Amino acid sequence: MRIWVDADGLSREINDVLLRVSERRQLAIVRVANRNLPAHASPLVSAVRVDDSFDAADRYIVENLEAGDLVITADVPLAASVVGLGAWALSARGEVFDAGNVGDKLATRDLMSELRSSGAVSGGPASPSPNDRKRFIDALDRLLTKLARQS
Repeated sequence: MRIWVDADGLSREINDVLLRVSERRQLAIVRVANRNLPAHASPLVSAVRVDDSFDAADRYIVENLEAGDLVITADVPLAASVVGLGAWALSARGEVFDAGNVGDKLATRDLMSELRSSGAVSGGPASPSPNDRKRFIDALDRLLTKLARQS
């Protein structure tokens, strides 16, 4: 199992959490972004730079992941794609995307996007809070423990 990271919008704080988890659990992490990412000393951590075309990082992840992998992303359409391929997705706010909920989350995202474009709603999600970080850490630990038991 690998952890794929949609790294374009990932906070440094969450990235640091993932690097510690990689070392502790000896899990490979592949960070994918359309910019250069700082190198990491661990052979478990790699970075892939994609071009800056729309959704290039998402396409790369979808084309290269395997069933059972975990993708860290805030991108609900990407989460829906990876869940459809038998992988797992987790947002930096600690939301687990799975076959039972990803359809609803995608529909909600699409509705909010439509409401924003029509002017009925303004703004986007609130900035991440310390509680979001804790939810992420807890959800990541639960999910990795579950996946380790399954393999």
